[in-house]
Parts: sequence; C-alpha cells; structure tokens
Amino acid sequence: MTAMAVDQTAFRSVLGHFCTGVTVVTGRDGDTLAGFACQSFAALSLDPPLVLFCPARTSRTWPVLAAAGRFAVNVLAEHQEEISAVFGARGEDKFARVAWTPAPSGAPLLDGALTWIDCELEAVHEAGDHYVVIGRVTALGTPSEARPLLFHRGRYAVTEAARDALAALMPWPRPDDWL
Repeated sequence: MTAMAVDQTAFRSVLGHFCTGVTVVTGRDGDTLAGFACQSFAALSLDPPLVLFCPARTSRTWPVLAAAGRFAVNVLAEHQEEISAVFGARGEDKFARVAWTPAPSGAPLLDGALTWIDCELEAVHEAGDHYVVIGRVTALGTPSEARPLLFHRGRYAVTEAARDALAALMPWPRPDDWL
C-alpha cells in the first residue's frame, strides 16, 4: 500500500472538526518559568496514571519543561480565553500577566483553572514535527463546577447540556471520564 500525499490545509481543516479541550502546560526549571497553550493533551493510562501532550519540535517552551523533568497541566475553564491567548502567543514573561501558585512540583498552577494535573516526565517520543511527551501523574487538583474551554473549527467553544442517551446504555455508575 502506498501512502497518499495529504494536503496540510485539508488535514488541519478536517481535524479542526474534532473538538478539544484547552490546557496550558507549565513548568519551572530553577527561576525560569515556562508555559504554552496546548490542545494536544489526553489521558493515557489509569495504572499507572499517565497523561500525554504533544509540543512542536520548534517550541521554545518544551526545552525548559524537559530540563525541569516535571510539569503541570492546567485545564482551562470557559472564562479563560484570554489566558489561552496569552500562552498561545510568543512573548516574554507570560506569568506576569496571570495569577498563579506553585504545584507540588513547583510548576505554575493558573488561578481559575477548571482543574490541574501535576506530573513527572516519564518518556518522550519523536513523532513527525512534534514530540509525544508522557507524564506520570503525581498530584491532582479538585475540579471546579465551571464549564471547560473548548476549541472547535478554529474557535473557542463551551459545552451545552445534551440529552443523556448514554444513561440507558451504560449499566454501571459512570464518573465524568471514560477511562
């Protein structure tokens, strides 16, 4: 089977129809703070508890996070579009523009986030023009009741209540996740 060339614009357009949550991955290496907005974040494993995110190889933030060996994932709430924009743009001191406290690892936890996940760097894999970074979860924040900030078709979005058709299909009590 031969691989077909996939147009990058079409690829981006098609995958833009997949709704993602918006996070800010942060870290601290000594006195250096770093963070970037990240949509490529996912839960990976329950046992052991692992998550993943995918920074670009050209990221100026990733080397700081890699050197720190620890990072925090801040899951943004619906009211944090501006914070996503700050951490999604290149700039000097992004942390001067937001309030934060240190996670157990020392990584910045952004005030008002929906929740947070603190991690130790477990593994890094090269994957095209990105890295796949796997983190072992070491601490968790308590989720707020706010709605999550989402990204869909090139715009921010938020959830709306939908008919619970799954309730009749799932014979077990279900938490808020699918792991």
